[in-house]
Amino acid sequence: MTALKAGAATDVGRVRQINEDRFLADEPLFAVADGVGGHQAGEVAAQTSVDTLRTAFTERTAQGLVDAVMAANQAVWQLAQDNSEKRGMGTTLTAVALVVEDGEDQLALTNVGDSRAYLLQHGELVQLTEDHSLVEELVRDGRITPAEAQVHPQRSIITRALGMEPAIEVDCWKLIPYRGDRILLCSDGLTNELSNDRIASVLRQLADPQEAAHDLVRQARAEGGGDNITAVIIDVVDDGGRAEKASAELAREPRAPAPTPPPTVTEKAPRAVQGSTSTATATRTRPPVVAEVATERPRRLTWRVLAFSLLVIAVFGAIVLSVAWYARSAYFVGLEGERVAIYRGRPGGLLWFDPTLQERKPLTLDDVLPVHHSELRAGKEQASKAAADRYVNRLRQEFDERRAASTTTTAPPGRPTP
Repeated sequence: MTALKAGAATDVGRVRQINEDRFLADEPLFAVADGVGGHQAGEVAAQTSVDTLRTAFTERTAQGLVDAVMAANQAVWQLAQDNSEKRGMGTTLTAVALVVEDGEDQLALTNVGDSRAYLLQHGELVQLTEDHSLVEELVRDGRITPAEAQVHPQRSIITRALGMEPAIEVDCWKLIPYRGDRILLCSDGLTNELSNDRIASVLRQLADPQEAAHDLVRQARAEGGGDNITAVIIDVVDDGGRAEKASAELAREPRAPAPTPPPTVTEKAPRAVQGSTSTATATRTRPPVVAEVATERPRRLTWRVLAFSLLVIAVFGAIVLSVAWYARSAYFVGLEGERVAIYRGRPGGLLWFDPTLQERKPLTLDDVLPVHHSELRAGKEQASKAAADRYVNRLRQEFDERRAASTTTTAPPGRPTP
């Protein structure tokens, strides 16, 4: 019997006047919605989506969760059609539900929009969902890098949301829950302010899901709070002995792990056919979230094989640590939109180590001499945070001195004394 424990927190942030985020944390169903639209329409869309999701989720299967999301989309769409002031409103919706598939407990995950779901498993944080956003499409097409996407001026534009059309495509995955797994659902107000490393650090350090959710929201607000911030954390506290059984089987029969093909994920995607809306089932593959161990003939493990394996692991670990140190040992001054900012890391990132935003400066490109614009766009590397601060101060000082020199005038010479 799978048992879950959850915590949730939300905050309006430091810029918005209204909190248009909504969340649901009512076992077996959990969700985060981030509304969009003026005249408080986003708030209405998000609230309508979670209310409808809760009511419509009556069949505890992955398909039942997809159907409930579709019902939420239809409710938001119809509400907008009935009220002209609400036209154009919409909302993201990311949801997780404990379901029963083939006689066993599983977690079904659905997503529409750019609110995200993460899995923390064995201390490693993995993003489960794909953002339905303009910058994510640019990244997938190879037109910009993930680092560029983090500071792209159009990163808030989403390409899919509930309520925009009468039918919606819903991404859906099924996960096997193991005791110790931790799932995070969050709006982009959290991920815009905190890097994956900081999110993972909080999730590792704070055992209580409610305390962890509050701390994530608190840190995101402290980093700027440019949008509404919401976090829902779901812990798998019991899996009915599934983890112990798997460990016991591995202990009894030591064998090398065989390659595991990506699991098949079923998603229900409505498609328009000759003016009507029909529902078709599409199949796609995703990277495995939980590794399965396949059965193969036992292989003899000798001390030479073990020593060689440990040596390879040690060398690989040293290489990874060296790359990580080099990638994170520097800072650079760059731009967040048109604003000067300090990042930790290497411009453009190095392998899987992306630069992280350390500090936004009260300085824009208009406050910097044009000669420095190109190096700021490329990223001006500095040896330390203090050196980066000094460089920004020099930029400000040069600009102020040039402006003062250009505005200084001299009095006209007087007549010579007779």
